[in-house]
Amino acid sequence: MHRTTSATAASAVAPVVALLTILTLLTSCGNAPADPRADAHEPARASTRTNARPATASTAFRAMSAQVRTATLTGTVTAENDPNHLLGRPGEYTSKVTFSDSWVQASQVTGAEPGAVERGGAIEAFANPSDAKARADYIRTVTKSSPALAEYDYVHGSVLVRVSRYLTPKQAAAYETAAAELD
Repeated sequence: MHRTTSATAASAVAPVVALLTILTLLTSCGNAPADPRADAHEPARASTRTNARPATASTAFRAMSAQVRTATLTGTVTAENDPNHLLGRPGEYTSKVTFSDSWVQASQVTGAEPGAVERGGAIEAFANPSDAKARADYIRTVTKSSPALAEYDYVHGSVLVRVSRYLTPKQAAAYETAAAELD
């Protein structure tokens, strides 16, 4: 997924980013629990807690995989191998790892690139929660029109956890629970 970098696209994004920042600040004042009836494919929810120091994708994966034992680290994204060319760029992820999940059957992901979210997932860490939320919203917008690109996305603080669409809602909920405990 590539973003356009034209002045027109940038000027169209600025009001959205400002609105997201205001909404994030407003929602951080409350501590309402997530609605358990919400569909896993609804827009990602930002955490109401903030981290003093942003987590890295690696530390977030270690914490999550202690709870979700079916997850196995498959790669660490670097500036040289990032297929999206976003690592370290302004407003984008500062670290990213990919993982597979043994609940995803190999026959479901035949032909998928190594490190593809559909094989299990990815964790992207950002400098701040608003950047993580903006990325989740962007992914949701891009994938909304194509069910083949759908995924589960969970934002907690400055971390975005992206999980394969091949997991059942119950299986994906294990990641949501683990993501909610990241700090």
